[in-house]
Amino acid sequence: METIILASGSERRKEYFKMLGLPFISIPSPSVENYDCRAKPEIVAKELAIRKVESVVELINEKSPLWVFGADTVIGFNREIYGKPKDRKDAEKMLFSLQNRMHRVITGIALYNRRKNSIDSRTVTSKVSFAPISKEEIEWYLNSGEWEDAAGSYRIQGLASCFVKSIKGSYSSIVGLPLREFYVMLKANGYPMGS
Repeated sequence: METIILASGSERRKEYFKMLGLPFISIPSPSVENYDCRAKPEIVAKELAIRKVESVVELINEKSPLWVFGADTVIGFNREIYGKPKDRKDAEKMLFSLQNRMHRVITGIALYNRRKNSIDSRTVTSKVSFAPISKEEIEWYLNSGEWEDAAGSYRIQGLASCFVKSIKGSYSSIVGLPLREFYVMLKANGYPMGS
C-alpha cells in the first residue's frame, strides 16, 4: 500500500491508521485553528481539515508520498462551536453546559491526491447525550487532564465515557476519525487498499 501523510500528531488517529494497516508518516499541520464560533459547525470542521491538508501539502515535494490526510473535530451546541478549551476554566464551562444535554460532534476529513492534484472533503455528524454531571464529577474529570487539547473539553474514549448516556452515529468519528467514511473516501479516490 502507498504511504499516506497524516497531517496530525493525534495519537488516536495514529492508532486508527495502525489498526487499518496503513503505512503513514505523521507531519502535524502548522495551520492555526481559528474560526467564527457562530458559523455552521459542518463548514468549520471541513474547512479546518482542508486547511490542515493544504498547510502540509505546502511543505512536501515531488518525492513525498502521493497522499495527505487531515481531520478535525468540533462540537456543535446551542448555535455555537466548542473547539479545544483555552484553559481549565474554559473546559469547566464547556463541560457544565454539556451536562444533561445532547450535542453534535462533527468531524471533517480531507484527502489530497497528488496524482489528480485534488482534495476530497467530507463531514460526519454524530450525537452525544451526557447524563447529569455534578460539580465534583467535573472537578474530578478536570484533574485527570484529559480535557486538554480536546474538542468540547472531553475525550469519549477515556474517563468522559462515564458521563455518556447515549450515542447516535459513529463512535470512531467522535474519537476523531470516522472509519467507515475514511475507508469509502480512500476507495473513491483510487487509493490501493490491500495492495
